[in-house]
Amino acid sequence: MAAPPRCSLLILLAGLLVVASLSTLAAAIYEDQVGLADWHQKYIGKVKQAVYHSQKSGRRRVVVLTEENVISSLDLRSGDIFWRHVIDKNDPLDQLSLSLGKYVLSLSSGGTILRAWNLPDGQMIWETKLQTFTSSNPQLHVLSNNKVAKDNLVLVSAGRWMYAVSSIDGSISWEKEFSLDGLEIKQVLQSPENDIVYAIGIAGSSKLALYHLSAKTGEILKDIQESLPGGLCGETVLGSDNLLVALNKARSSLFLIDFKGDRISYNKVHISDLVQDLSGTFKLQTVSNGVIALRTSSTISLLKLKGTDGLEVVQRFDQPAAVSDALTISEKDDAFAVMQHVGSQIEFIVKFTNDVSSEIIREKVNIDQHRGNVEKVFLNSYIRTDKSHGFRALVVMEDHSLLLIQQGEVVWSREDGLASIVDVTTSELPVEKDGVSVADVEHNLFEWLKGHMLKLKGTLMLANADEVAAIQALRLKSSEKNKMTRDHNGFRKLLIVLTKAGKVMALHTGDGRIIWSNLLPSFRGSRFGGMPSALRIYQWQVPHHSIMRENPSVLVVGKSGAESSAPGVFSILDSYSGEELNSMRLDHSVVQIIPLMLKDLSEQRLHLIVDSNSNAHLYPKSPDSLNVFLHEMSNLYFYSVDIQTNVIRGYSLHKSCDLIGDEYCFSMKELWSIIFPSDSERIATTETRKMNEVVHTQAKIIGDHDVMYKYLSKNLVFVATVSPKAAGNIGSALPEEASLVAYLIDAVTGRILHRVTHHGAQGPVHAVLSENWVVYHYFNLRAHRFEMAVIEIYDQSRADNKDVMKLIVGKHNLSAPITSFSRPEVAVKSQSYFFAHSVKAMSVTQTAKGITSKQLLIGTIGDQVLALDKRYLDPRRSANPTQQEKEEGIIPLTDSLPIIPQSFVTHSHQVEALQGIVSIPAKLESTTLVFTYGVDLFYTQLAPSRTYDSLTDEFSYALLLITIVVLVAAIIFTWIWSEKKELRDKWR
Repeated sequence: MAAPPRCSLLILLAGLLVVASLSTLAAAIYEDQVGLADWHQKYIGKVKQAVYHSQKSGRRRVVVLTEENVISSLDLRSGDIFWRHVIDKNDPLDQLSLSLGKYVLSLSSGGTILRAWNLPDGQMIWETKLQTFTSSNPQLHVLSNNKVAKDNLVLVSAGRWMYAVSSIDGSISWEKEFSLDGLEIKQVLQSPENDIVYAIGIAGSSKLALYHLSAKTGEILKDIQESLPGGLCGETVLGSDNLLVALNKARSSLFLIDFKGDRISYNKVHISDLVQDLSGTFKLQTVSNGVIALRTSSTISLLKLKGTDGLEVVQRFDQPAAVSDALTISEKDDAFAVMQHVGSQIEFIVKFTNDVSSEIIREKVNIDQHRGNVEKVFLNSYIRTDKSHGFRALVVMEDHSLLLIQQGEVVWSREDGLASIVDVTTSELPVEKDGVSVADVEHNLFEWLKGHMLKLKGTLMLANADEVAAIQALRLKSSEKNKMTRDHNGFRKLLIVLTKAGKVMALHTGDGRIIWSNLLPSFRGSRFGGMPSALRIYQWQVPHHSIMRENPSVLVVGKSGAESSAPGVFSILDSYSGEELNSMRLDHSVVQIIPLMLKDLSEQRLHLIVDSNSNAHLYPKSPDSLNVFLHEMSNLYFYSVDIQTNVIRGYSLHKSCDLIGDEYCFSMKELWSIIFPSDSERIATTETRKMNEVVHTQAKIIGDHDVMYKYLSKNLVFVATVSPKAAGNIGSALPEEASLVAYLIDAVTGRILHRVTHHGAQGPVHAVLSENWVVYHYFNLRAHRFEMAVIEIYDQSRADNKDVMKLIVGKHNLSAPITSFSRPEVAVKSQSYFFAHSVKAMSVTQTAKGITSKQLLIGTIGDQVLALDKRYLDPRRSANPTQQEKEEGIIPLTDSLPIIPQSFVTHSHQVEALQGIVSIPAKLESTTLVFTYGVDLFYTQLAPSRTYDSLTDEFSYALLLITIVVLVAAIIFTWIWSEKKELRDKWR
């Protein structure tokens, strides 16, 4: 007898399948999920000018201008950002000032753009464009004389132009162009007695010009010119209300110039007579009325003016120090601050200008030594409860961090060096071992015990409010995603970033906190020229944790100067602690860095450093690495791109070098070169595959069950060139004059595998090369829209591998090596699509095994990151795909690429001044980690093909358990009912 149908079991199974299929259609995340697997950090960059605004009521704030082209208002109590504006790099900020206590004035683009911002909320009030030639030394001066306060005038000088602008509505009250050729206005100041403005400028290298102007009309009341012997270098400071201090052309003497009389009188003072043992480059700084500072990289000398009679040294600081500008305390008194390094501390010294020898405050402050020297100090005062004056200082450190010091302590600090990241690499965290507490990795014993005591007090309800907050912070830090050990999915890693200041920081991917930081001593130098520069950061040693007990390490490569021939600098750091393990100054320059996929026995990665003499140097310099390298040297080829000469060259290496006795130096042999004609093409960009990219399969099965083999040469190079007139900004050329040419070149032989021309196209060009395809972005002048083009290249020499009989008898070449020396039989497919956004950066997702579908990570002009499925950039898309193509997953052709709001990886956040996008594979194949950096930082996890190999965080384990119980109960009930029915049938 047949068993009864188990209908209930089938219905349950069908229902579960329907729910599972619907759950994979979600393409976004809920609002409350934002921040669980991602984080966003805001920064402002290195401060170069700060203006305080301390109200009697309300929040005290400081408005800053930074080297990253940012204007921001910060809370003086906490350092938090009230508001912030990131200005485009093409509009560099020059100066900042306050007007009427409610407007923030900013001058930019060499004195051609003046803007006013509302102080409380940062909204722009007005913008005025000034018709001047771009100046290297624009001046912004807010008139403070009560007689002209009704007009609220702001003076702007640039070159030989001067404008008076109303700070209320931005209207130009008057403008003046001085007739003296080559004039550059250096100083603008206002007479305290009357409505006269003094404009002091230099024409050429020797002529000094002084103009007396009416502040109301701009009329020139007096014009005085004087030629100074020996010439001027252009550096001037105001020593007092009627005295100008200028440096001569030889930078050996100072001119003391009195400009308040009917004629210019001056006196010359030799610097060597004032300051002994002065070496290196120095700069002048105005401290206050009658006091100036002479600064070098390691000393500061305070000089007091004695009219035009001369100068005297009041005090000298032989340790690295910085001096603030004068701060008006009363009608008679001004104060200034000096920050001096003393051992492991810094001294905060405040002096009155009328008695420089005495001190109001001298406090010692403990500061992290990895911040470097003090570079700038901005002094501010406040009224204590006893009606006396207290002082605070905003301090800019060598690592670009920002500190507020008050009452001998650091009130708050900001790590704004992270706003200028130049390179990123990653490191795995240590393995959690049995019997070893995680506290041994992330805390010392005292901190570990302190944390347990806090948790015990919280359990016994004895903790106060501060301790409760500390307990919550500890719990957050010790949560699963913030542990300092590896996880089985590979989500927890260290992001090791290199900043422009030469500082290396390790960020935890869990919450973005800084694990360690190190301002590398090898990259510190003089603040005025000759400053070492850090170029790139690479993984140096990645030991296998089950074999070796050493920690992984990273390599920082830089130069000891700005010149191309400057010697290189190496620094090797421990990835877990940030300790500098080794540093060396190379005896050759660094022009190109070539990381190799080779390792020696100690698992140190091999690197080639190409110098300016066309020699390649192998590192690390050990016999083992040399043996490994010599074994593979015949298979190593590389190329160089010279944008200046418009040439691409390919090289191989030989075991000989001009340096006798250096067995780690190799000569370079030029194999080929491609010279692009400069009158028709200019190299715009080049791209190649990432060395660590994993390709899952070399074959692509199409809808009709045919097989196409990818051309997967690691020597493939993409080059894009534009016509000379199209090398500028968009609109600089007509469509008939513009063109873009895309090349696919083999880096071993220099053979051009494919070439395509886009007529009427213009840069900037952004491209990404992965597997056997390249995607590039440009502007179409004819269509007035941006476009993205894709090129896919396939290997036709393996077409015979599709014959099954040849596979059976072994007559195939699946395992035959691919060589670039034989002319490849390639097939190329390409297509172009319109794209709605301008692009700042492009990258592609990377996963552990390369199985997951690829997505393009596109940094848009809105400083967001869009994840675009590679299927939309399939060159085989057609308007009416066949049924076989539909089964393959080919999307019907449209002229534009879709932009789905839910596909923005950054959600509603903006990564201001976006610079780069890094994709890091996790151990879980479906997931990749995405790190985006600019002035801001953003990190998230991305699953391009959904999380097909893991359960989501929203998965209901309770529902799964209930379903299993119901299924088991249904099976038992059906079995019992079937047994009873069978027994009844047998008794019939």
